[in-house]
Amino acid sequence: MSSGLARRVQKKATFPLVIWYSSGFFLNTLVLFALAFFLLRSYLIEEDRSAVQLKLMELTSSYQAGGLSSLEKELEVERSFGKKNPFFIRLLDKSGNTVAQILPPSLGEDDVPPPERPAEGAAGFRSWPVDRGEEELELGSSLLDCGYLLQVGKKSSERDKVLRHFRRTLGVLIIPAPVFCIIGGWFLAYRSLLPIRHLTETVRAVYRGQTGQRVPVSKGGEGLEELTVLFNAMLERIEDLIRGLRESLDNVAHDIRTPLTRLRAMAELALGSEDNEEGLREALVECIEESDRILAMLNTLMDISEAETGTMRLELRHVSLNFLLGEILEFYQYAAEDKGISLEASCEGDLHLRADPNRIRQVLGNLLDNALKYTSPGGKITVRARLQEREVAISVSDSGIGIPEQDLPRIWERMYRCDHSRSQRGLGLGLSLVKAVVEAHGGRVEVLSTPGKGSTFTVYFPSPA
Repeated sequence: MSSGLARRVQKKATFPLVIWYSSGFFLNTLVLFALAFFLLRSYLIEEDRSAVQLKLMELTSSYQAGGLSSLEKELEVERSFGKKNPFFIRLLDKSGNTVAQILPPSLGEDDVPPPERPAEGAAGFRSWPVDRGEEELELGSSLLDCGYLLQVGKKSSERDKVLRHFRRTLGVLIIPAPVFCIIGGWFLAYRSLLPIRHLTETVRAVYRGQTGQRVPVSKGGEGLEELTVLFNAMLERIEDLIRGLRESLDNVAHDIRTPLTRLRAMAELALGSEDNEEGLREALVECIEESDRILAMLNTLMDISEAETGTMRLELRHVSLNFLLGEILEFYQYAAEDKGISLEASCEGDLHLRADPNRIRQVLGNLLDNALKYTSPGGKITVRARLQEREVAISVSDSGIGIPEQDLPRIWERMYRCDHSRSQRGLGLGLSLVKAVVEAHGGRVEVLSTPGKGSTFTVYFPSPA
């Protein structure tokens, strides 16, 4: 994927997100502003009505305390406030005639509702438009016991002033709102697409050959985080496969030269001989042996690579160790007797494994081959299986020549052979195969050795119980 194509894909993905986020931000902003305006307006209306209600209750209390005369005196006090009095107050008799009236400076005769005859249900609140409907008079009424109607009103000029200032403030804030919404939308789109951008950059790096590149794992997005982890795990798996293939090819290229050179030398020798049927036959036999050796090397290397990269097919089943050790002991007993070596096997209890029986035979066979190879006549080899904590441990101990301490860390490497083992015929792949197969079963390997006294190789498998 070219960088230009990646950028075009990124732009195509980012632009719609910016539009959607910006539109959502702007609409939400408008809704919040409108909601704030209506809540403030409702609050101010309630405040005006509360003030009217309080004044109405104050005058009604005066009437209840001293009758109409007391109420008229209270009205005179209210009239004395003059321009400082914000309330419209009117007292109507039973016929709807005005008995007393107080007009604040902001109201004229035409701004107040006409007198009305008191009736049932006249008490309560209503809004009366003034100044051609631009403002309102919040008017509260109370029907007195004597049949008179007391009205108190308050003009909405202060309330409207606050609301006009609030609207102007909202207008000032709304003008730059689209810009902030676009910036916020771009930021959210950028953050949302950041994992995809990292993924694109990692794919581009892998395409260039940087197979060790990984996608940074971001926190906060469960789905994207899981996708990132799985993608990195896939890259790890691919890299392991490539590394295993490269190592196998390197080992084959390095170690196959000697047998191929011998094959060529034997073929040339056979071609150079004249009328020597026996020599030709021996040359063909040696060629077959070298070919078998090369095939065994290639097959073993492929098995090791498959086991190390996790692609080895294992036919897992429940395996009885008593039965398996009996088979192996019977097979190697003749070779041990021919060499004068004592071979014993023991199994503590009825142990079972969930494993591939053929691969387990291969593991134990390689360990026994090495033990027989490096144990002198009269020596002893012991195979022991036991349950150790949550693992099944199988150890192969011998009384052979042992392994020098400096060689112990490297005996599991492919094609590695200690100095004392170079005289023995072999590929140098047996222990590498043992380690790879055991780890493919989820187990581990361990070795203890003392030069001149012998070695103990132990393989551990997870217990099926």
